[in-house]
Amino acid sequence: MNFDPIILTLILVTPLAGAILLALIPEREDSSNGGESIDSKRHAIGALVITLLTLLLTLHLPAHFNYHAAPHTYQFEQNLPWISSPAIRYHLGVDGLSMWLIVLAGFLAPMGVLASWNAVQRRTRLFYTLFLLQQVAMLGIFVALDLFLYYGFWELSLVPMTLLIATFGRTENRRRAAIKFFLYAFIPSAILLVAILWLYNLTGTFDLPALQALAGAHQIAASPTALLLCSIAFLAAFAVKVPIFPLHGWLQDAVTEAPTAAVMVLAGKLGLYSILRFSFGIFADQSRHVAPLLIALGAIGIVYGSLIALIRTDLKKLAAFSTLAHVSFVVLGIFTFTVLGMDGGIFQILNESLIGAAFFLLLGLLYERYGTYEMRDYGGLAARHPWMATMFVVTSLAAVGLPMLNGFVGEFLILSGTMQSVVIHHVLWTTLGATGVIFGAGYMLWMIQRVFYGLPGVRTEEVQGWDLCGREHLELWPFAALFLIMGIASPLWMRAIDTYGAPTATANVPSGASPSAKITIQIHSAPAVADSSLARNSNITHLTDIRREVR
Repeated sequence: MNFDPIILTLILVTPLAGAILLALIPEREDSSNGGESIDSKRHAIGALVITLLTLLLTLHLPAHFNYHAAPHTYQFEQNLPWISSPAIRYHLGVDGLSMWLIVLAGFLAPMGVLASWNAVQRRTRLFYTLFLLQQVAMLGIFVALDLFLYYGFWELSLVPMTLLIATFGRTENRRRAAIKFFLYAFIPSAILLVAILWLYNLTGTFDLPALQALAGAHQIAASPTALLLCSIAFLAAFAVKVPIFPLHGWLQDAVTEAPTAAVMVLAGKLGLYSILRFSFGIFADQSRHVAPLLIALGAIGIVYGSLIALIRTDLKKLAAFSTLAHVSFVVLGIFTFTVLGMDGGIFQILNESLIGAAFFLLLGLLYERYGTYEMRDYGGLAARHPWMATMFVVTSLAAVGLPMLNGFVGEFLILSGTMQSVVIHHVLWTTLGATGVIFGAGYMLWMIQRVFYGLPGVRTEEVQGWDLCGREHLELWPFAALFLIMGIASPLWMRAIDTYGAPTATANVPSGASPSAKITIQIHSAPAVADSSLARNSNITHLTDIRREVR
């Protein structure tokens, strides 16, 4: 049986049906034990089975993906009429940009369930129902090719995350953090809806491929100023969700309060994907206009996030600003509009998501044992928890970009692409970005030294703790394996990513892009470079010569 025509619907329906099923399973609580669920594992087992089935379905995509397809084409498409007026269609599809992100979302979901196995003991039905709804929203964002359908999933992603933070946060500030996150994300999203409706009024369609074709042919009937304002509305909504410096005001509070399973998928992926898909797909000219500003903000975000992380003693807050620094690396790469920067940025989205998820997972395990995130309370844990120390060290080395691990490939490609950028002061921004690598090594290795090799703290002397159990090994070893495999076999991922990254980066800048200056990008066909990090399995046109002509 050929599942290609319906595989994306199956991927969406499976966690949705699971959420409905879990919501119908009764939950018994022990009032004498603080409302703890008597049968909490029933919902956890159900959620684990559902998420593993969803992961299995997502693996169908790389197994049947056509890596030689023409650029800017979508695969596994399902395009059905839904509402006639306005013209809304049930249009799903994937390409080299979204395919691995869907697999990533499928992989992180069962890891999140395992991370919550003992951490969530109250209101488990609500927790796992919201968690599965969050997965539906994420997967829907990655596969939707109709703007209205996409916006529905985009808004849906706010609700489960807000409720997870407000209900299952660890301190009394959880409701404040949830409201802050919701307002930061919802207000720009309302502006995004206005921009989507304005675009529909001009073109008569919400269909993304149709809008891309109209934009490519410059047939969207609007003034350049109006199109620029519309593109800014799109970019602002996505930038807050990334977050891009200085729109990160919600990040620290949300990361600090969110349960481990929620924080593993909180930042980065959705906003960065949306910029690449919609800002670059519909507003390519306008995105190049604002590229110098975004490159500068990316470089500043790397340094700012790293410096703040250096002075944090709370592990969750350190992780929050580390996340800001890592997503800023992606912003720096994709807005260079070079092949290396674009490919490296997309690959780094996967890296940041995996490394961040593993790091938050390890922090959650520490909190389960000792009930604190304060580094001053730790020390000397390496002798007591050798396996946990090993996993912390491996994750930290991947985060700082040790060669042969996945973080190195993404950071190297991004910095190389930034040096090739035609944007003025690219050497300055590359230098600033490179300092983030040094600062990152500083705060991550300092954290390892304080927690595992320093003098024992008050908390570690009071509580004995325990090393990793079998379930926790099952959670962490897949991450460690992926860090190594993606570091030494990156072309397995790059051959799909490059089908999106190379054509997007090498697209010619239109002649009307600027009244005073024109950037001409000369493209020459060249064979793929066959080295350990840039090998390609298909002959993709590559950018080999960039020349700026001022007319």
